[in-house]
Amino acid sequence: MSKALDRLSRSPFTRHIEEAVLPRRFQQLTFTVYNGKTDPVEHVSQFNQRMAVHSKNEALMCKVFPSSLGPVAMRWFNGLRTNSVDSYRQLTQAFGSRFVTNSRPPRPMSALLSLTMRDDETLKAYSAKYWEIYNELDGKYDDVAINTFKNRLPIGHGLRKSLTGKPVTSMWQLMDRIDKYKRVKEDLLQGKGKEKAIP
Repeated sequence: MSKALDRLSRSPFTRHIEEAVLPRRFQQLTFTVYNGKTDPVEHVSQFNQRMAVHSKNEALMCKVFPSSLGPVAMRWFNGLRTNSVDSYRQLTQAFGSRFVTNSRPPRPMSALLSLTMRDDETLKAYSAKYWEIYNELDGKYDDVAINTFKNRLPIGHGLRKSLTGKPVTSMWQLMDRIDKYKRVKEDLLQGKGKEKAIP
């Protein structure tokens, strides 16, 4: 027990980080705690965003980072060698290397290209699946993504005809067109329901 406590009292930071004076008015922020199972790059990115105002203060970034770690990651941090961390970059690289197996690689473009709207599938379900895959792509493939969405709709589908007759040039336009089409369809369905209700 005493060995474990001795190890906790040692710092992995070099002297210039350990002895740096922190800003007097700094208020500790709350972070999403890293549970040891999610993507480490996403965690560092979220931490950086929360600490953006202090990003130039290397020592502060280093000293605050451990407060965003859960028990599994804290064990890793406490196991770092004394005086082994000299910069925030070095700390986050070591963190990324340790939890690299949890990294989520971006989806390949083929995942989007293989997507097709099934006959029994609603436009809402198809577009939700489509956006989920599109958001996980790495890179800018808007032209291909727009054409893929259109070409994977059934041939007689009204939205496919609309996108062929008046093509869209951006993902925002595509999203807008899908939403408008869904609203028109819902309105038509509601109208049919009211007609049936009239004796």
